Amino acid sequence: MDDKVAASHEKYDRLIARAQQASPTITAVAHPCDQTSLEGAVEAARLGLMTPILVGPADRIRQVAAEFHLDISGLEIVETPHSPASAQKAVDLVREGKAAALMKGSLHTDELMGAVVKTDGGLRTARRLSHCFVMDVPGHADPLIITDAAVNIAPALADKVDILQNAIDLAHALGFAEVRVAILAAVEMVNPKMPSTIEAAALCKMAERGQITGAILDGPLALDNAISPEAAAIKHLTSPVAGHANVILAPDLEAGNMLAKSLSFLANADAAGIVLGARVPVILTSRADSILARLASCAVAALVAGSRRADANKAVA
Repeated sequence: MDDKVAASHEKYDRLIARAQQASPTITAVAHPCDQTSLEGAVEAARLGLMTPILVGPADRIRQVAAEFHLDISGLEIVETPHSPASAQKAVDLVREGKAAALMKGSLHTDELMGAVVKTDGGLRTARRLSHCFVMDVPGHADPLIITDAAVNIAPALADKVDILQNAIDLAHALGFAEVRVAILAAVEMVNPKMPSTIEAAALCKMAERGQITGAILDGPLALDNAISPEAAAIKHLTSPVAGHANVILAPDLEAGNMLAKSLSFLANADAAGIVLGARVPVILTSRADSILARLASCAVAALVAGSRRADANKAVA
């Protein structure tokens, strides 16, 4: 194995080890009817990251388990006839208090998220839903959170407030000692002709006024100035964030998606995916994900669920 790839796994190994310290999160797995989705749930259960409830056609799930030698003998199966029913039943299990996380199986993302965002019977909160990639990038010392690369296509300024707060809360749940957010644009100067630079400046001022909390923000920043101390120094940018960002806010979904996939396919990075802003964390995985990335996604969800339990206990106390 390439040394850089091996080194990158250390960051996910730390996340998984941290998640294993907490009790497993009961997770409704929607329609795990192929090898990759079922294997991810089974392996996450074996590692103590979750207690899966398998939601889908029981015969198909057992057939996949038998074909690929996956032991599901100790796992609960909730019968549904097809993937739309699996999505809704998984959401219902959360609403009934029987699960504290959701995981996408072999159904389409739109099917699961459609059930999540339903006005009646979904899992919406006052916070806007958004997606975060937790990237394990070779040569980069710490995990890198990129948002939003999968849910909000062209977020407005108000949307970005929620997207940022979701990502900041995630960073705290993952144990980041200091959350340093870079708000990306093509340049590091505010340019009236580039709306992303104006919104970046506005978000920084909103953080100063307490409208966004829990992190240090800087922007607009170009990508090189956000993650490279050398590039930031050449541009004479001095801030705790410039060159040292661990959370990246993309200007729109296309930019975020291209950035995340460039890191994955050109830099051998792994990408754990999670949707935040719903009542519970939603684990979104791709068929192209490695088993390690799938397990890291489960670990991220477990840490988020554990953080929410701790916050709830503090509120009660």
